[in-house]
Amino acid sequence: PAEPTLVLRLKFLNDTERLARVRPGDTVGALKRTYFPGQEQQVRLIYQGQLLRDDAQSLAALHLGHLSVLHCHLSPPSVAPTAPGTPGPRSPTPAALGVGSLALPLFVLLLALLWYLQLQHRHVFTATATTCLAGLTLLVTFVAFAMYRR
Repeated sequence: PAEPTLVLRLKFLNDTERLARVRPGDTVGALKRTYFPGQEQQVRLIYQGQLLRDDAQSLAALHLGHLSVLHCHLSPPSVAPTAPGTPGPRSPTPAALGVGSLALPLFVLLLALLWYLQLQHRHVFTATATTCLAGLTLLVTFVAFAMYRR
């Protein structure tokens, strides 16, 4: 007798769905190879809140019913590691605009304002204050070069 087929609903994070026809004897790995060819390592299947890690596990062992929902997460392909000493490919990723990314420009602006005030109103700044301002300027300069050198 032929093994009955099941229809599973593959649901993705963007709420799209795809139907998969499988046999209960098929494995999780076979499902990945059939419906995600070339992406088997990037796809994560989740059933009833449990990540299906074992590719050798049969679908029958999961007690999947007709139209059961498998949640699918596709992670971006990982970049192959490069040999030490060789620069790896850099992908242009936009920096998120947040408080952390604004901290250094704000410090630079504050330092510029303090230097302007020091030059315009020398009588207010003591020698110790000017020395501290120069040291703080050097520190922020080193931090800036360290952050943006990467």
